[in-house]
Amino acid sequence: MAVLNQFEPKHNFVSPILNKLLDQTDEKQRATDLVYGTIRNQNAIDTVIATFSGRPVERIPSKLLNTVRIATFELIYSPETPEYSIVNEAVENTKVVGGKKQTSFVNAVLRQITMHISNRQIQLSQANPEATLPQTPLTGCEFDTCFLPDPKVSLADYLSTVFSLPEWLVTGWLGEFGEDPTQQICFASNRRPNIYIRPNRLKTTAQDLAEKLRQADIDTEIITEMIRIKSPRAVTELPGFADGLFTVQDITASQAVRLLQPQPGWTILDLCAAPGVKTTQLAEAAGDLAKIIATDIDSQRLQMVKENLARLGINNVNIVPYEEILNSKFDCVLLDVPCSNTGVLAKRIETRYRLNPKAIKKMTKTQAELLAKAATITKPRGKICYSTCSIQKVENSELVKDFLRKNRDWQLQCEQLWLPSANEFDRDGGYVAIMVNRQ
Repeated sequence: MAVLNQFEPKHNFVSPILNKLLDQTDEKQRATDLVYGTIRNQNAIDTVIATFSGRPVERIPSKLLNTVRIATFELIYSPETPEYSIVNEAVENTKVVGGKKQTSFVNAVLRQITMHISNRQIQLSQANPEATLPQTPLTGCEFDTCFLPDPKVSLADYLSTVFSLPEWLVTGWLGEFGEDPTQQICFASNRRPNIYIRPNRLKTTAQDLAEKLRQADIDTEIITEMIRIKSPRAVTELPGFADGLFTVQDITASQAVRLLQPQPGWTILDLCAAPGVKTTQLAEAAGDLAKIIATDIDSQRLQMVKENLARLGINNVNIVPYEEILNSKFDCVLLDVPCSNTGVLAKRIETRYRLNPKAIKKMTKTQAELLAKAATITKPRGKICYSTCSIQKVENSELVKDFLRKNRDWQLQCEQLWLPSANEFDRDGGYVAIMVNRQ
Protein backbone atom coordinates (compact mmCIF):
# COMPACT_ATOMS: atom_id res chain seq x y z
CA MET A 1 0.00 0.00 0.00
CA ALA A 2 2.83 2.40 0.83
CA VAL A 3 4.29 1.84 -2.64
CA LEU A 4 1.02 2.58 -4.43
CA ASN A 5 0.50 5.70 -2.33
CA GLN A 6 3.77 7.11 -3.70
CA PHE A 7 3.38 5.82 -7.25
CA GLU A 8 1.89 7.94 -10.04
CA PRO A 9 1.71 5.95 -13.31
CA LYS A 10 2.37 8.92 -15.60
CA HIS A 11 5.07 10.62 -13.54
CA ASN A 12 7.38 8.16 -11.78
CA PHE A 13 8.56 4.54 -11.78
CA VAL A 14 7.46 1.91 -9.29
CA SER A 15 10.67 -0.12 -9.03
CA PRO A 16 12.76 2.45 -7.09
CA ILE A 17 9.88 3.02 -4.67
CA LEU A 18 9.32 -0.70 -4.19
CA ASN A 19 13.01 -1.54 -3.74
CA LYS A 20 13.37 1.12 -1.05
CA LEU A 21 10.43 -0.26 0.93
CA LEU A 22 11.12 -3.98 0.45
CA ASP A 23 13.73 -3.88 3.20
CA GLN A 24 10.90 -3.12 5.62
CA THR A 25 9.06 -6.40 5.00
CA ASP A 26 9.83 -10.09 5.36
CA GLU A 27 7.41 -10.97 2.54
CA LYS A 28 9.38 -9.50 -0.36
CA GLN A 29 8.01 -11.78 -3.08
CA ARG A 30 4.39 -11.35 -2.01
CA ALA A 31 4.79 -7.59 -1.74
CA THR A 32 6.28 -7.46 -5.24
CA ASP A 33 3.53 -9.62 -6.71
CA LEU A 34 0.81 -7.52 -5.10
CA VAL A 35 2.25 -4.20 -6.26
CA TYR A 36 3.00 -5.27 -9.82
CA GLY A 37 -0.24 -7.23 -10.17
CA THR A 38 -2.36 -4.37 -8.91
CA ILE A 39 -0.73 -1.86 -11.26
CA ARG A 40 -0.96 -4.16 -14.30
CA ASN A 41 -4.68 -4.69 -13.69
CA GLN A 42 -5.57 -1.31 -12.21
CA ASN A 43 -8.23 -0.26 -14.71
CA ALA A 44 -10.02 -3.60 -14.47
CA ILE A 45 -9.82 -3.44 -10.67
CA ASP A 46 -11.22 0.10 -10.67
CA THR A 47 -14.09 -1.07 -12.86
CA VAL A 48 -14.95 -3.70 -10.24
CA ILE A 49 -14.70 -1.23 -7.37
CA ALA A 50 -16.86 1.39 -9.08
CA THR A 51 -19.45 -1.18 -10.16
CA PHE A 52 -19.99 -2.85 -6.83
CA SER A 53 -19.34 0.04 -4.42
CA GLY A 54 -21.60 2.37 -6.36
CA ARG A 55 -18.98 5.10 -6.08
CA PRO A 56 -16.57 6.29 -8.82
CA VAL A 57 -12.96 5.67 -7.81
CA GLU A 58 -12.23 9.39 -8.24
CA ARG A 59 -14.40 10.04 -5.18
CA ILE A 60 -12.50 7.60 -2.96
CA PRO A 61 -9.49 9.06 -1.05
CA SER A 62 -6.29 7.72 -2.60
CA LYS A 63 -4.98 5.96 0.52
CA LEU A 64 -8.25 4.14 1.02
CA LEU A 65 -8.52 3.44 -2.70
CA ASN A 66 -5.11 1.77 -2.85
CA THR A 67 -6.00 -0.45 0.11
CA VAL A 68 -9.18 -1.50 -1.66
CA ARG A 69 -7.32 -1.98 -4.96
CA ILE A 70 -4.79 -4.37 -3.46
CA ALA A 71 -7.48 -6.40 -1.71
CA THR A 72 -9.60 -6.48 -4.86
CA PHE A 73 -6.60 -7.68 -6.85
CA GLU A 74 -6.15 -10.57 -4.44
CA LEU A 75 -9.85 -11.43 -4.44
CA ILE A 76 -9.87 -11.64 -8.23
CA TYR A 77 -6.40 -12.89 -9.16
CA SER A 78 -5.28 -14.91 -6.11
CA PRO A 79 -8.07 -17.44 -5.61
CA GLU A 80 -5.86 -19.58 -3.37
CA THR A 81 -5.91 -16.87 -0.67
CA PRO A 82 -9.06 -17.05 1.53
CA GLU A 83 -11.52 -14.19 1.17
CA TYR A 84 -11.75 -13.57 4.92
CA SER A 85 -7.95 -13.25 5.16
CA ILE A 86 -7.84 -10.68 2.37
CA VAL A 87 -10.65 -8.57 3.80
CA ASN A 88 -9.32 -8.73 7.36
CA GLU A 89 -5.84 -7.65 6.28
CA ALA A 90 -7.24 -4.70 4.34
CA VAL A 91 -9.32 -3.62 7.34
CA GLU A 92 -6.31 -3.85 9.66
CA ASN A 93 -4.21 -1.81 7.23
CA THR A 94 -6.93 0.84 7.09
CA LYS A 95 -6.90 1.19 10.87
CA VAL A 96 -3.28 2.36 10.60
CA VAL A 97 -4.09 5.28 8.26
CA GLY A 98 -7.72 6.04 9.09
CA GLY A 99 -10.37 5.99 11.75
CA LYS A 100 -13.49 3.96 12.35
CA LYS A 101 -15.40 5.59 9.49
CA GLN A 102 -12.70 4.80 6.92
CA THR A 103 -12.33 1.26 8.23
CA SER A 104 -16.05 0.68 7.94
CA PHE A 105 -16.02 2.02 4.38
CA VAL A 106 -13.21 -0.32 3.24
CA ASN A 107 -14.91 -3.27 4.91
CA ALA A 108 -18.25 -2.44 3.27
CA VAL A 109 -16.77 -2.08 -0.22
CA LEU A 110 -14.88 -5.37 -0.01
CA ARG A 111 -17.92 -7.17 1.40
CA GLN A 112 -19.95 -5.93 -1.56
CA ILE A 113 -17.33 -7.20 -3.99
CA THR A 114 -17.06 -10.61 -2.35
CA MET A 115 -20.86 -10.89 -2.25
CA HIS A 116 -20.99 -10.48 -6.03
CA ILE A 117 -18.21 -12.97 -6.81
CA SER A 118 -19.94 -16.19 -7.80
CA ASN A 119 -16.81 -18.23 -8.58
CA ARG A 120 -13.26 -17.11 -7.78
CA GLN A 121 -11.78 -19.54 -10.29
CA ILE A 122 -13.81 -20.88 -13.18
CA GLN A 123 -12.83 -22.30 -16.55
CA LEU A 124 -13.17 -19.49 -19.10
CA SER A 125 -14.81 -21.93 -21.49
CA GLN A 126 -17.70 -22.26 -18.99
CA ALA A 127 -17.88 -18.61 -17.92
CA ASN A 128 -19.91 -15.63 -19.08
CA PRO A 129 -17.29 -13.22 -20.55
CA GLU A 130 -19.40 -10.17 -19.64
CA ALA A 131 -19.21 -11.18 -15.97
CA THR A 132 -15.71 -12.69 -15.81
CA LEU A 133 -12.23 -11.19 -15.46
CA PRO A 134 -9.59 -13.53 -16.93
CA GLN A 135 -6.78 -14.67 -14.63
CA THR A 136 -4.91 -16.99 -16.99
CA PRO A 137 -5.57 -18.18 -20.56
CA LEU A 138 -7.71 -20.93 -19.00
CA THR A 139 -9.32 -19.48 -15.87
CA GLY A 140 -11.09 -16.39 -14.60
CA CYS A 141 -13.01 -14.87 -11.70
CA GLU A 142 -16.76 -14.80 -12.37
CA PHE A 143 -19.21 -12.31 -10.87
CA ASP A 144 -22.99 -12.61 -10.65
CA THR A 145 -23.48 -9.42 -12.68
CA CYS A 146 -22.70 -8.55 -16.29
CA PHE A 147 -20.57 -5.42 -16.01
CA LEU A 148 -17.98 -5.85 -18.78
CA PRO A 149 -18.25 -4.98 -22.50
CA ASP A 150 -19.67 -7.70 -24.73
CA PRO A 151 -16.72 -9.12 -26.76
CA LYS A 152 -19.13 -10.00 -29.59
CA VAL A 153 -20.06 -6.33 -29.93
CA SER A 154 -16.56 -4.84 -29.52
CA LEU A 155 -13.66 -7.17 -28.84
CA ALA A 156 -11.26 -4.22 -28.59
CA ASP A 157 -13.37 -2.58 -25.88
CA TYR A 158 -13.64 -5.87 -24.00
CA LEU A 159 -9.91 -6.70 -24.13
CA SER A 160 -8.97 -3.13 -23.25
CA THR A 161 -11.19 -3.25 -20.16
CA VAL A 162 -10.33 -6.69 -18.80
CA PHE A 163 -6.58 -6.33 -19.41
CA SER A 164 -6.23 -2.63 -18.53
CA LEU A 165 -4.70 -1.79 -21.91
CA PRO A 166 -5.24 1.25 -24.17
CA GLU A 167 -8.07 0.54 -26.60
CA TRP A 168 -6.23 2.12 -29.54
CA LEU A 169 -3.33 -0.27 -28.94
CA VAL A 170 -5.57 -3.36 -28.78
CA THR A 171 -7.42 -2.21 -31.90
CA GLY A 172 -4.13 -2.02 -33.78
CA TRP A 173 -3.13 -5.51 -32.68
CA LEU A 174 -6.46 -6.94 -33.77
CA GLY A 175 -6.03 -5.39 -37.20
CA GLU A 176 -2.49 -6.68 -37.62
CA PHE A 177 -2.42 -10.03 -35.81
CA GLY A 178 -6.06 -11.16 -35.57
CA GLU A 179 -8.25 -12.17 -32.63
CA ASP A 180 -6.53 -15.21 -31.11
CA PRO A 181 -2.94 -13.83 -31.25
CA THR A 182 -4.15 -10.50 -29.82
CA GLN A 183 -5.81 -12.23 -26.89
CA GLN A 184 -2.56 -14.10 -26.26
CA ILE A 185 -0.64 -10.81 -26.36
CA CYS A 186 -3.04 -9.39 -23.78
CA PHE A 187 -2.61 -12.36 -21.45
CA ALA A 188 1.17 -12.15 -21.84
CA SER A 189 1.13 -8.41 -21.13
CA ASN A 190 -0.50 -9.07 -17.75
CA ARG A 191 1.37 -12.22 -16.74
CA ARG A 192 3.72 -12.57 -13.82
CA PRO A 193 6.93 -13.15 -15.83
CA ASN A 194 9.18 -16.08 -15.07
CA ILE A 195 12.86 -15.39 -14.43
CA TYR A 196 15.27 -16.70 -17.06
CA ILE A 197 19.04 -16.59 -16.78
CA ARG A 198 21.69 -16.85 -19.48
CA PRO A 199 24.67 -18.97 -18.42
CA ASN A 200 28.02 -17.26 -18.94
CA ARG A 201 29.56 -19.65 -21.45
CA LEU A 202 33.03 -18.26 -20.62
CA LYS A 203 32.73 -19.83 -17.17
CA THR A 204 30.08 -22.56 -17.23
CA THR A 205 27.44 -24.45 -19.20
CA ALA A 206 23.68 -24.54 -18.83
CA GLN A 207 23.87 -28.10 -17.52
CA ASP A 208 26.55 -27.33 -14.94
CA LEU A 209 24.83 -24.18 -13.74
CA ALA A 210 21.48 -25.94 -13.48
CA GLU A 211 23.12 -28.65 -11.37
CA LYS A 212 24.71 -26.03 -9.12
CA LEU A 213 21.32 -24.46 -8.57
CA ARG A 214 19.69 -27.84 -7.99
CA GLN A 215 22.18 -28.58 -5.24
CA ALA A 216 20.99 -25.39 -3.54
CA ASP A 217 17.39 -26.69 -3.74
CA ILE A 218 16.46 -24.29 -6.52
CA ASP A 219 14.13 -25.84 -9.09
CA THR A 220 15.14 -25.05 -12.67
CA GLU A 221 14.45 -26.02 -16.27
CA ILE A 222 16.71 -25.60 -19.31
CA ILE A 223 15.29 -24.18 -22.54
CA THR A 224 17.25 -23.00 -25.59
CA GLU A 225 20.49 -22.56 -23.62
CA MET A 226 18.62 -20.54 -21.02
CA ILE A 227 17.56 -21.59 -17.53
CA ARG A 228 14.15 -20.89 -16.06
CA ILE A 229 14.18 -20.32 -12.31
CA LYS A 230 11.09 -22.08 -10.94
CA SER A 231 11.81 -21.35 -7.26
CA PRO A 232 11.24 -17.66 -6.42
CA ARG A 233 14.43 -16.11 -5.09
CA ALA A 234 16.17 -12.76 -5.30
CA VAL A 235 18.52 -12.97 -8.29
CA THR A 236 21.50 -11.60 -6.39
CA GLU A 237 21.08 -14.37 -3.83
CA LEU A 238 21.25 -17.19 -6.37
CA PRO A 239 24.39 -19.36 -6.31
CA GLY A 240 26.79 -18.19 -9.00
CA PHE A 241 25.59 -14.61 -9.30
CA ALA A 242 28.53 -13.06 -7.45
CA ASP A 243 30.89 -15.35 -9.39
CA GLY A 244 29.56 -14.10 -12.71
CA LEU A 245 28.10 -17.42 -13.84
CA PHE A 246 24.94 -15.92 -15.37
CA THR A 247 22.97 -12.87 -16.44
CA VAL A 248 19.21 -12.36 -16.19
CA GLN A 249 17.72 -12.13 -19.69
CA ASP A 250 14.40 -12.92 -21.33
CA ILE A 251 14.30 -15.64 -24.00
CA THR A 252 13.21 -13.19 -26.70
CA ALA A 253 15.79 -10.58 -25.71
CA SER A 254 18.52 -13.20 -26.21
CA GLN A 255 17.55 -13.83 -29.83
CA ALA A 256 19.22 -10.78 -31.40
CA VAL A 257 22.76 -11.94 -30.59
CA ARG A 258 21.87 -15.55 -31.38
CA LEU A 259 20.74 -14.53 -34.88
CA LEU A 260 23.79 -12.31 -35.37
CA GLN A 261 26.28 -15.05 -34.39
CA PRO A 262 29.22 -12.73 -33.57
CA GLN A 263 32.62 -14.21 -34.41
CA PRO A 264 36.08 -13.94 -32.86
CA GLY A 265 38.03 -11.11 -34.47
CA TRP A 266 35.02 -8.97 -35.30
CA THR A 267 35.01 -5.32 -34.30
CA ILE A 268 31.55 -4.71 -32.85
CA LEU A 269 29.87 -1.56 -31.60
CA ASP A 270 27.00 -1.77 -29.13
CA LEU A 271 25.54 1.68 -29.73
CA CYS A 272 22.82 1.66 -27.03
CA ALA A 273 24.66 -0.56 -24.58
CA ALA A 274 23.35 0.21 -21.09
CA PRO A 275 22.84 -1.77 -18.91
CA GLY A 276 25.06 -4.19 -20.84
CA VAL A 277 22.99 -7.38 -21.09
CA LYS A 278 23.49 -7.72 -24.85
CA THR A 279 27.02 -6.31 -24.66
CA THR A 280 28.07 -9.16 -22.40
CA GLN A 281 26.17 -11.66 -24.53
CA LEU A 282 28.14 -10.51 -27.59
CA ALA A 283 31.40 -11.05 -25.73
CA GLU A 284 30.38 -14.47 -24.41
CA ALA A 285 29.14 -15.63 -27.83
CA ALA A 286 32.47 -14.68 -29.42
CA GLY A 287 34.49 -16.35 -26.67
CA ASP A 288 35.67 -12.93 -25.46
CA LEU A 289 37.76 -12.81 -28.66
CA ALA A 290 35.88 -10.04 -30.47
CA LYS A 291 36.80 -6.40 -30.03
CA ILE A 292 33.66 -4.81 -28.62
CA ILE A 293 33.02 -1.12 -28.04
CA ALA A 294 30.15 -0.21 -25.74
CA THR A 295 28.59 3.22 -25.56
CA ASP A 296 25.32 4.91 -24.69
CA ILE A 297 24.01 8.43 -24.97
CA ASP A 298 23.25 8.25 -21.23
CA SER A 299 26.80 8.22 -19.88
CA GLN A 300 25.69 7.60 -16.29
CA ARG A 301 24.08 4.30 -17.25
CA LEU A 302 27.39 3.08 -18.69
CA GLN A 303 28.45 2.43 -15.10
CA MET A 304 26.06 -0.53 -15.12
CA VAL A 305 27.83 -1.92 -18.18
CA LYS A 306 31.15 -1.62 -16.38
CA GLU A 307 29.80 -3.45 -13.32
CA ASN A 308 28.37 -6.28 -15.41
CA LEU A 309 31.64 -6.73 -17.31
CA ALA A 310 33.59 -6.95 -14.07
CA ARG A 311 31.21 -9.45 -12.48
CA LEU A 312 31.17 -11.71 -15.56
CA GLY A 313 34.95 -11.58 -16.07
CA ILE A 314 34.82 -10.16 -19.61
CA ASN A 315 37.98 -8.47 -20.88
CA ASN A 316 37.58 -7.48 -24.52
CA VAL A 317 34.98 -4.75 -24.12
CA ASN A 318 35.94 -1.08 -24.05
CA ILE A 319 33.49 1.51 -22.77
CA VAL A 320 33.82 4.83 -24.59
CA PRO A 321 31.90 8.14 -24.57
CA TYR A 322 29.14 8.35 -27.16
CA GLU A 323 30.82 11.16 -29.11
CA GLU A 324 34.03 9.20 -29.69
CA ILE A 325 32.52 6.52 -31.94
CA LEU A 326 31.39 8.80 -34.76
CA ASN A 327 34.65 8.61 -36.75
CA SER A 328 35.21 4.87 -36.32
CA LYS A 329 34.24 1.93 -38.55
CA PHE A 330 32.95 -1.44 -37.36
CA ASP A 331 32.34 -4.90 -38.76
CA CYS A 332 29.01 -4.90 -36.96
CA VAL A 333 26.78 -2.49 -35.06
CA LEU A 334 24.29 -3.81 -32.54
CA LEU A 335 21.46 -1.30 -32.37
CA ASP A 336 19.06 -2.13 -29.54
CA VAL A 337 17.05 1.05 -29.86
CA PRO A 338 14.83 2.85 -27.35
CA CYS A 339 11.27 1.82 -28.18
CA SER A 340 7.63 1.81 -27.09
CA ASN A 341 8.11 -1.35 -24.95
CA THR A 342 4.86 -2.89 -26.22
CA GLY A 343 6.48 -6.32 -26.15
CA VAL A 344 7.41 -6.04 -22.47
CA LEU A 345 4.28 -4.57 -20.88
CA ALA A 346 4.29 -7.23 -18.16
CA LYS A 347 7.65 -5.89 -16.92
CA ARG A 348 7.51 -2.21 -17.87
CA ILE A 349 4.26 -1.82 -16.01
CA GLU A 350 4.05 1.98 -16.25
CA THR A 351 4.11 1.89 -20.06
CA ARG A 352 0.42 1.09 -20.59
CA TYR A 353 -0.55 4.29 -18.77
CA ARG A 354 1.89 6.53 -20.65
CA LEU A 355 1.92 5.29 -24.22
CA ASN A 356 0.08 7.09 -27.00
CA PRO A 357 0.35 7.19 -30.82
CA LYS A 358 2.11 10.56 -30.74
CA ALA A 359 4.83 9.17 -28.45
CA ILE A 360 5.38 6.20 -30.76
CA LYS A 361 5.66 8.49 -33.78
CA LYS A 362 8.29 10.54 -31.97
CA MET A 363 10.10 7.33 -31.02
CA THR A 364 10.30 6.15 -34.64
CA LYS A 365 12.08 9.37 -35.60
CA THR A 366 14.79 8.65 -33.01
CA GLN A 367 15.02 5.02 -34.15
CA ALA A 368 15.42 6.03 -37.80
CA GLU A 369 18.13 8.54 -36.89
CA LEU A 370 20.05 5.89 -34.92
CA LEU A 371 19.77 3.42 -37.79
CA ALA A 372 21.06 6.01 -40.26
CA LYS A 373 23.95 6.80 -37.92
CA ALA A 374 24.79 3.10 -37.57
CA ALA A 375 24.98 2.80 -41.36
CA THR A 376 27.63 5.53 -41.59
CA ILE A 377 29.99 3.73 -39.19
CA THR A 378 29.66 0.21 -40.59
CA LYS A 379 32.39 -1.18 -42.84
CA PRO A 380 31.71 -2.48 -46.36
CA ARG A 381 30.21 -6.00 -46.06
CA GLY A 382 29.52 -5.17 -42.43
CA LYS A 383 26.25 -5.77 -40.58
CA ILE A 384 23.69 -3.92 -38.50
CA CYS A 385 21.66 -5.89 -35.99
CA TYR A 386 18.58 -3.78 -35.29
CA SER A 387 16.41 -4.87 -32.36
CA THR A 388 13.50 -3.60 -30.30
CA CYS A 389 11.30 -4.86 -27.47
CA SER A 390 8.29 -3.55 -29.40
CA ILE A 391 5.73 -5.45 -31.48
CA GLN A 392 4.59 -2.35 -33.37
CA LYS A 393 5.11 -2.63 -37.12
CA VAL A 394 5.91 1.07 -37.41
CA GLU A 395 8.97 0.59 -35.17
CA ASN A 396 10.04 -2.67 -36.76
CA SER A 397 9.48 -3.96 -40.29
CA GLU A 398 8.12 -0.68 -41.67
CA LEU A 399 11.05 1.30 -40.30
CA VAL A 400 13.57 -1.23 -41.64
CA LYS A 401 11.83 -1.29 -45.03
CA ASP A 402 11.99 2.50 -45.20
CA PHE A 403 15.71 2.44 -44.34
CA LEU A 404 16.42 -0.11 -47.08
CA ARG A 405 14.43 1.93 -49.61
CA LYS A 406 16.59 4.98 -48.86
CA ASN A 407 19.87 3.05 -48.66
CA ARG A 408 20.18 0.79 -51.70
CA ASP A 409 23.63 -0.46 -50.66
CA TRP A 410 22.01 -2.30 -47.76
CA GLN A 411 20.22 -5.64 -47.93
CA LEU A 412 18.00 -7.43 -45.43
CA GLN A 413 19.61 -10.71 -44.37
CA CYS A 414 16.84 -11.81 -42.02
CA GLU A 415 14.15 -10.45 -39.71
CA GLN A 416 11.91 -11.97 -37.08
CA LEU A 417 9.10 -10.84 -34.82
CA TRP A 418 8.25 -12.61 -31.57
CA LEU A 419 4.89 -11.95 -29.95
CA PRO A 420 4.78 -12.08 -26.15
CA SER A 421 3.52 -15.35 -24.72
CA ALA A 422 1.95 -16.45 -21.44
CA ASN A 423 2.54 -20.16 -22.10
CA GLU A 424 4.55 -22.36 -19.73
CA PHE A 425 7.82 -21.06 -21.18
CA ASP A 426 6.62 -17.48 -21.25
CA ARG A 427 8.47 -14.75 -23.09
CA ASP A 428 8.40 -11.07 -23.98
CA GLY A 429 7.79 -9.75 -27.47
CA GLY A 430 10.44 -8.24 -29.71
CA TYR A 431 11.85 -7.79 -33.17
CA VAL A 432 15.23 -8.31 -34.81
CA ALA A 433 16.46 -7.41 -38.30
CA ILE A 434 19.97 -8.09 -39.58
CA MET A 435 21.08 -5.99 -42.55
CA VAL A 436 24.26 -6.27 -44.62
CA ASN A 437 26.20 -3.46 -46.30
CA ARG A 438 26.72 -4.68 -49.89
CA GLN A 439 29.37 -2.08 -50.77
